[in-house]
Amino acid sequence: MKTSGIITLTTDFGLRDPYVAVMKGVILSINPDAKIVDVSHQVPPGALLHAASVIKDTITYFPHGTINVVVVDPGVGGQRRPVAIETEHYFFIGPDNGIFWPIIEEDNSPAVIHLDEKKYFLSPISDTFHGRDIFAPVAAYVSLGIDIRGMGPVIRDPGTLSFPRLKIRGNVLCGEIIRVDNFGNLITNIHRTDMEAFLQSTTPSISIEELTIKDVKHIYTDVPKGEPLALYGSSNRLEIAVREGSASDYLGLTAGEAVGMKIAVSKHN
Repeated sequence: MKTSGIITLTTDFGLRDPYVAVMKGVILSINPDAKIVDVSHQVPPGALLHAASVIKDTITYFPHGTINVVVVDPGVGGQRRPVAIETEHYFFIGPDNGIFWPIIEEDNSPAVIHLDEKKYFLSPISDTFHGRDIFAPVAAYVSLGIDIRGMGPVIRDPGTLSFPRLKIRGNVLCGEIIRVDNFGNLITNIHRTDMEAFLQSTTPSISIEELTIKDVKHIYTDVPKGEPLALYGSSNRLEIAVREGSASDYLGLTAGEAVGMKIAVSKHN
């Protein structure tokens, strides 16, 4: 596959430290013509599920051949493998810790390569900053047209991630909060198509913790300021929000506490 020349970066590094800039410097030192796009550097530290959902929601809006570097890597320096992946339309580079599993699972026959060809790395390799020493230089070389298949052996057992599945129990559709965005919106794993197929012509009652919301609104202004609502967000997933406020604050939850929390949708005639 021909690369687009675009490299996206998604990390949990934040923006207070120089780590993101260092990765960009490495990329541009190898390929000064690379186009670097920041997806997010505010992924909660070590939040693999959050990172996986961000990437899955983002990639289809980029040109085919885009190279996606994801560094959310709580096991850096440990036994997890550094990998490069080529799917039908995109490249992915990062740790083999499950963050790419939703992508691998949906692709017909992705090539998953264990990166072990050191000529594509910086030297020496730090035990704690593989984003700089492995993933950034590999991305730059891929953007120059280097085939990932020459960077190491094929992996047949890539790392998996337990992505929460929907469950239906009688008249109740059960899902989970998979991430909290910058506005405090609680984003679920319930896609609009799943919701509509479940509800058909019935009216939903949506419950999380002690909060129950009747029906799904179209826009935030469908409710008074400060009131909670349910709606489909830009990723077409069901979200719990508060007009001009934060749903996580409304429920008294941190992002870490909210992720994994159960949400139930009941249908009533």
